[in-house]
Amino acid sequence: MLREAVRIFVVDDDEIYVARLAHYLSLNPDYQVKKFYSAKTLSLALYEKPDVITLDYSLPDVKGDALLNQVKEISPETQVIIISGQEDIKVAIDLFKKGVHDYIVKDADTEQRLWMAIQNLKETLALKKEVEDLKQEVERKYNFQNIIIGNSDAIKKVFRLMEKAAETNITVSITGETGTGKELVAKAIHFNSERKKKSFVPVNVAAIPKELLESELFGHEKGAFTGAASRRIGKFEEAHNGTLFLDEIGEMDINLQAKLLRALQEKEVSRIGSNEIIKINARIIVATHRNLKEEIAKGNFREDLYYRLLGLPIDLPPLRKRENDIMLIAKYFVDQFCKENGLGKKRLSFNAKHKLMSYSFPGNIREIKSVIELACVMAEGEEIIEDDLQLNISSPKNISSPNGNYTLKEYTLKLIQQYLDEYNYDVLAVADKLNVGKSTIYRMINNDQLKIVKKKQDA
Repeated sequence: MLREAVRIFVVDDDEIYVARLAHYLSLNPDYQVKKFYSAKTLSLALYEKPDVITLDYSLPDVKGDALLNQVKEISPETQVIIISGQEDIKVAIDLFKKGVHDYIVKDADTEQRLWMAIQNLKETLALKKEVEDLKQEVERKYNFQNIIIGNSDAIKKVFRLMEKAAETNITVSITGETGTGKELVAKAIHFNSERKKKSFVPVNVAAIPKELLESELFGHEKGAFTGAASRRIGKFEEAHNGTLFLDEIGEMDINLQAKLLRALQEKEVSRIGSNEIIKINARIIVATHRNLKEEIAKGNFREDLYYRLLGLPIDLPPLRKRENDIMLIAKYFVDQFCKENGLGKKRLSFNAKHKLMSYSFPGNIREIKSVIELACVMAEGEEIIEDDLQLNISSPKNISSPNGNYTLKEYTLKLIQQYLDEYNYDVLAVADKLNVGKSTIYRMINNDQLKIVKKKQDA
């Protein structure tokens, strides 16, 4: 692995002394050293943003304070080591307050102390570089076009809404079936907003027992309840100045919804067991696979909380409504998986493409990703064939025609039930797909003619 050189500027009006220090530091092959003999020549090169500057604080052409301020203004990440001809504790303390990394007095041990100071800095510089690389990687990863692959009109609309969301702090409500990528969209909005340097704090409401969710959101004090052995900071506090993502908000207990509404309206929380008011400034993004208007009608969701959370709505279309995007997504996952696993390039055969295009993908993006990754493993050569694609043969697109074993009513119920099972009991999606009134389906459910099986949902 190649090591990145530490770029060092050595600055002193004594040319012999500069040459001596530069030669000594250059003995380390990881150091890239440049020599400067005046403040003026240094100023002209500050745009290069060196990692370290060793600086004579008594240069004749510019006062030390002015030069130090110039360095901090043009290259704030550069570490400055002052090398002085005299030992003055008051000056040294003042310089440390101004942000210099070290203060070294010129004597017989200067080179060795400078060497050690820069060696100690190397670890800090490497860590800063790693953090900066990670930040850049996050920004690249959550570029809108990187997280959602597609050219369909439905996806272009999503991109436009995401861009608008990232430009402001408006609350965002993301809806869509399981597997459509709601959390990825939330992250992309956060990491493209002015809050990107602060925390993105996700909370999966459906995954946390309702009796623990209040503590998870608002925190608690030691002894607030049985088992509260120490103080706990809530997710609202963690997300201060960042983004709080409440996934599957439709699963929240109705009693806790009132407390959430108050926290959002007042922009403050109190930990359980405390009267202390904590001001919070968190951007809120929520997501759900449910139709919250229907949940309001059923008495499961507060109408006032719904309008408080609605903000900018973004509806993620299911994959079956993005048929023109299926091949783009499939190719992306083929290339990504093969690259990550060193499998060499693979391509989809004509029959494999036809099989993908004729399938409904009830599991959406998550399902096609899983199918493609398995196909890449199963493929014998460079071509992925039809048999390599392990699709769910009970998909509604492949449902068989009625036969003499069923009456028309029985077959209708069987067909609707099969669609409900495939679409994770999303009544609206099934009603839209079969062109059946949703009230008809709800009536069949209430009459126990159709079964709804409660499953833990993932975004």
